[in-house]
Amino acid sequence: MAAVDVLNSAGKKVSEIQLSDEIFSTPVKTSVLHQVVRSQLVAKREGTASCKTRGTVKGSTRKLFRQKGTGNARAGSIKSPLRKGGGIIFGPSPRSYEIKVPKKVKKLALRMALSSKLEDKTLFVIDDFNLETVKTRAFAGVLNALSLTNLLIVSDTEDTNLSLSSRNVPGVKVIRTEGLNVYDILRFKNLLLVESTVKNIEGRLS
Repeated sequence: MAAVDVLNSAGKKVSEIQLSDEIFSTPVKTSVLHQVVRSQLVAKREGTASCKTRGTVKGSTRKLFRQKGTGNARAGSIKSPLRKGGGIIFGPSPRSYEIKVPKKVKKLALRMALSSKLEDKTLFVIDDFNLETVKTRAFAGVLNALSLTNLLIVSDTEDTNLSLSSRNVPGVKVIRTEGLNVYDILRFKNLLLVESTVKNIEGRLS
């Protein structure tokens, strides 16, 4: 089991925590990470683009002019795609861009993402933030003490002081254990876990 230092809000080591090899020492395969990240990104697409075909355009069904004798090409409908205001040929219609990924693959990708952070030595553990009030300056002071930027913070409870104090700090995101995902872990350079989240993560991914 890998041992990681537990820091306090002043950046000082207060203890050590053992991380499960089953979760944090998984061999990393980029193909699995790519599959899960791609499924997350395409799931954000709304797929609501829509246009009208000649069957749904509002307009008269009367023949525009007689078939012969006018010198014009034959025309039977004002809703024809060839005419101004007519329908669209093969235009977009509402659809889902979802790519289904098995639950086991999602869990495996999460373990790989966490393992990659530990391997790169960009995974850190803090005992608690100890923010008594909503204060961006106090939160920024903790980050300065830890010397961390471009940071994903994982908390196990709804910490209002933490979430509100961090929302105006660029390059920082706070999520709960339930929302932990591969894309956010890989998007940020550093990962900071509140000590109490480690057991929750190990229980969820074991």
